[in-house]
Amino acid sequence: MDIRGATRSLLVLTGRVINDVVSFIVFCFLDLLDVLLCFVYKILDFFMEAEWKPCYCSSGKEAITSSGKILVSERGESKIISLSSTKLQLEDISDTLYSRPSLVSEISKSTIKELKRLKIDGTTIRSSERIKNGTLRSTFTINSTIVDMLQEKIGGQQLHPVPRWSDCDCRACTSWSSSCKETLYVRVEGPSRDKAREDVLFIHGFISSSVFWTETLFPNFSDDTKSSYRLIAIDLLGFGRSPKPTDSLYTLREHVEMIERSVLEAYKVKSFHIVAHSLGCILALAIAVKYPGAVKSLTLLAPPYFPVPKGEQANRYVLRKVAPRRVWPLIVFGSSIVCWYEHISRTACLIVCKNHHFWESLTKLVTRNRMRTFMFDGFFCHTHNAAWHTLHNIICGTAGKVDEYLDAVRDQLRCDVTVFHGRDDELLPVECSYAVQSRIPRADVKVIDRKDHLTIVIGRQKTFARELEEIWKKSSSG
Repeated sequence: MDIRGATRSLLVLTGRVINDVVSFIVFCFLDLLDVLLCFVYKILDFFMEAEWKPCYCSSGKEAITSSGKILVSERGESKIISLSSTKLQLEDISDTLYSRPSLVSEISKSTIKELKRLKIDGTTIRSSERIKNGTLRSTFTINSTIVDMLQEKIGGQQLHPVPRWSDCDCRACTSWSSSCKETLYVRVEGPSRDKAREDVLFIHGFISSSVFWTETLFPNFSDDTKSSYRLIAIDLLGFGRSPKPTDSLYTLREHVEMIERSVLEAYKVKSFHIVAHSLGCILALAIAVKYPGAVKSLTLLAPPYFPVPKGEQANRYVLRKVAPRRVWPLIVFGSSIVCWYEHISRTACLIVCKNHHFWESLTKLVTRNRMRTFMFDGFFCHTHNAAWHTLHNIICGTAGKVDEYLDAVRDQLRCDVTVFHGRDDELLPVECSYAVQSRIPRADVKVIDRKDHLTIVIGRQKTFARELEEIWKKSSSG
């Protein structure tokens, strides 16, 4: 037994060393390739769209300010100014958008100097941090002259910008541009509001859409559930059939407000259950904290929660955990490319997302139409701009807020909290769910053997549908 154990340890160590060496070589090459693609896309963008498009790797903060937004820094964190009536709101964005050192030169950079006062045309604007309705914001009091100036600058953006040449322009992906409503795509099944016992809001994860739920869970709910609950699944901003504005930074505020406008207000939802997967768990927590008395139960699948050690910069720490720049496992390799390389990931979107109908047809041809292809609509109907900003501003950018959200759920909400996680999840380890439980002791963590980040639902949809029904019945009877 000792010899076998020693041999196994040696093989594990050897595999780890090989993975580290190969990863170093591969990602050094990808660092150079991304720089090359930066120049290639600048030339292509100029010929296709008649203007140079700033990017984060070469222009840094210019990519943000060029869209008419104002970028400031406060306490070492980056924020943009958004205008609402006679107030300016500081909106958090992630530094990882424009500060991702190469593997060779990954040296900690000094944090941005603290900005306590912002002067616009000689007027000092005093900022104050506060938590309001579960969302961390900073507000400014300014005079009407400055408001008019910023309205002219910020308000001059197009409501329905033309899709970029590298994005898919098929009817499904651009259906939102022909609508006069600025709302998400919402799929609703079940009785009307007057006849429904309760509502259930389903929030998908990163690079996904509502079909993740509607093609798996919805057909497998019992007749009693279908006749009693109003099941509401959404496509998040930038994904599926929802709007994909090219000038959006896809911040937490934008995502939450779109859900409020498209679901809670449009369908007059008063009390509801939430079921969320992966990145959607962060949005679910933000909504739950904002509506503590309305949430009946909170079900999280593979939540991306990494407690940040003291002294670490939260967003960069989470970036390294989610995308550790390793070639193995493959899902981690893919995550690392998507997170670290702006132009390589854009190339992937150009090849896959822009041509998703081709890949769907090819799959049907090869499998002789024996394979369901709903995953193509679910995972390939998004733009690079939406995926890039959502990943960095939600998963990385909210790293410093998740602790506050979890504490608020623990102290302010009385609903049941259930967490599901696949034991074989190689993207987000099961420790993420146990970390949630350490913050919310009443959370019930269920670890599913031989299931990963996707098969926690896909492949066990009948079982999971029954589990959800039990959760809803228990919370209603309690």
